Amino acid sequence: MTPAARLIWVWTYERTGNAGLTCRRCGVSRPTLRKWWRRCLAEGEAGLIDRSRRPLNSPGCRVLAPLEQLIIKLRKGRKLGIKRLRIELQRIHGVRLAIDTTHKVLCRHGLNRLKRQRLVRKRWKRYARPIPGDRVQMDVCKIGPRLYQYTAIDDCSRYQVVGLFPNKSATSTLAFLDQVFEEMPVSIQRVQTDRGQEFFAYSVQDRLRAWSIKFRPIRPRSPHLNGKVERVQRMALEEFWPTVGLDDPDLEVKLAEFQHFYN
Repeated sequence: MTPAARLIWVWTYERTGNAGLTCRRCGVSRPTLRKWWRRCLAEGEAGLIDRSRRPLNSPGCRVLAPLEQLIIKLRKGRKLGIKRLRIELQRIHGVRLAIDTTHKVLCRHGLNRLKRQRLVRKRWKRYARPIPGDRVQMDVCKIGPRLYQYTAIDDCSRYQVVGLFPNKSATSTLAFLDQVFEEMPVSIQRVQTDRGQEFFAYSVQDRLRAWSIKFRPIRPRSPHLNGKVERVQRMALEEFWPTVGLDDPDLEVKLAEFQHFYN
């Protein structure tokens, strides 16, 4: 109810002098009418404005004014997040507060969001190994049902070797390593792959150690580090595979011709 409506109640009561008549006309109770009439007599029209219902004392309040100032000081001075802020209060000052309680204090003062400096990503840097065979990138790409393309490309010379296999397993990986070792015109020093299980098999690792080839897997969720082999696989998917049928009996011959044309 607005202060203007309460003022009408008071005026009506003062003119009629009948509380019952005023309550029936204005639709209010007698205690409500007496309350606003007394406030109007004591404070004038300013007394008809709603007052705060917040209690003067809060016995259950866990964050008093000194503690609240301490939280604000830590937030502004050290830029601590809400979890670290809670740990610092418990470790140094011996105060145990819930995360929600600390968050309410920060919200009251508009400090619930930290303004952190935005990180600027550095410009990418192209790289190439200076010696042929120093690093050979290797990857597997599924073409269709029971048809997988193994691809290896030399980081320096960009010479690639491609093979087709019915699955991506340790057996297929060993067969492709034999093919790469036979067709690659340079001496291989390192092999770089993703985290596929077919490259981490014991038999594959034993073969690489027997040939004195170092194994260099890339970091998880970072296919851009294997960018050269990813790029030639995409080129094959866009330029070679749309031009042939997957059931073509001469598929391996055509793929070898495409590899020879690329090299």
